[in-house]
Amino acid sequence: YVAAVYEHESILSPAPAALVERRSALELMGRNLDIYEQQVLAAARQGAQIIVFPEDGIHGFNFTRSSIYPYLDFIPHSHSGKWNPCREPYLFNDTEVVQRLSCMALKNRIFLVANLGTKQPCERSDPRCPSDGRFQFNTNVALAADGALLATYRKHNLYFEDAFDTPPEPDYAFFDTPFAGKFGMFTCFDILFFEPAVNLIRQYNLKQIVYPTAWMNQLPLLSAVEFQQAFATAFNVNILAANIHHPTLGMTGSGIYTPVKSFIYHNMESYGGKLIVAEIPVITADYKTTLENNERFRKNLHDSCRTFTSTSLDDEVCFKEQEETPGTVSEKGKEQSPPSFYAEMMYDNFTFVPVWGEKGELQVCANTLCCYLNYRRAVLTEELYALGVFDGLHTVHGTYYVQACALVKCGGLSFSTCGQEVTDATALIDFQLWGNMSTPYIFPLLLTSGITLDFADHMGWKNNHYFLSKNGTSAGLLTAALYGRWYEKD
Repeated sequence: YVAAVYEHESILSPAPAALVERRSALELMGRNLDIYEQQVLAAARQGAQIIVFPEDGIHGFNFTRSSIYPYLDFIPHSHSGKWNPCREPYLFNDTEVVQRLSCMALKNRIFLVANLGTKQPCERSDPRCPSDGRFQFNTNVALAADGALLATYRKHNLYFEDAFDTPPEPDYAFFDTPFAGKFGMFTCFDILFFEPAVNLIRQYNLKQIVYPTAWMNQLPLLSAVEFQQAFATAFNVNILAANIHHPTLGMTGSGIYTPVKSFIYHNMESYGGKLIVAEIPVITADYKTTLENNERFRKNLHDSCRTFTSTSLDDEVCFKEQEETPGTVSEKGKEQSPPSFYAEMMYDNFTFVPVWGEKGELQVCANTLCCYLNYRRAVLTEELYALGVFDGLHTVHGTYYVQACALVKCGGLSFSTCGQEVTDATALIDFQLWGNMSTPYIFPLLLTSGITLDFADHMGWKNNHYFLSKNGTSAGLLTAALYGRWYEKD
């Protein structure tokens, strides 16, 4: 099917904390919706059957609870599928934004997913009802090609969003399409948590995901395109990810991802929005045909790869027959093992060992997690790389348990620069990275110079270790990592 995502540079309120009338809120949102309208038309002309817009794209951000109020539409939560806002605009008050979105979908005969702020009155007798008598939600809507409201999703894992409430229960939101079956829906920070994202995918066996986001890139492990790709790979799903475009805030990175190929946009230099349109294979619940489609789709799949082994993500990966079994570093390697050191990466205290010389075997451990690396460099460059491990609770900007094995390029030549944000590299490193991860949820990260993506040759479980291997990256290596999420320990 043909999908589109639009990375939108939203027109922002100059004073988001100021209280304004509904009329001027609609005026500002209307300017963003005018841009949406042009992009829906452009996407439809290129044959797109579905288009996804980013989080906060219509109203912007940095509001207070009271200042965002005039920007909120009313959307009946349980009314999905029975209301067509474009054709029945008078059913509810304060639905101007969703009406416009519905009419765009209808006029261009395209499925449309967008994010907006919504309000829902509640009974003050309800103990969960906020003191002002209403819930305010960060909401995605999915509209059918005839304009009907198909599904709503209220963001569960808020990221410093004082203007919004967490819904009383997690929403499991999905909608059906004639061209690719069911699409699941969640927003931004949700991608790092079990509820509702992982549970939604597993419970309903979903293979296509729409994902509005307003993501601030954080290298080396949580750049938007890097993690979006890893998620598609880990769960064997297609993801249509639309991010906001505000480079000064570190926000960019959108794409259309399949488990084996990506169409991405990452641009910290220029301004303005970007429409991505791509044709991708439908992933069906029947895995065998999917595998065949993906093999045809992945032109560079290795012929040596004919054996399939099941992994704990209900997925299959292929191994080379002669792939080494993960084990410990040989005694020879231990004698001359380089010194370990500590450095902060992503606000966590990682234990590192430097990656010296043209080839070697390394091991580094923390708590219950040991990470191993076999590597070879064709050419030695003046760049310091290190292998890092972290096994613990991440507590800055959100609390969640991480198990990570990461090969990263350091910011400079001293140990203290390891873990810094780096965007360019020249070293081409062939490697096999593995770890005795305690969680089945491993996101394989492979990021190369200029924030471009690459794909592993092989990855998966073997002898209770998860591994990732690559020979010949397409550009200098920035990050190769196993990012594990141990949800139970959050």
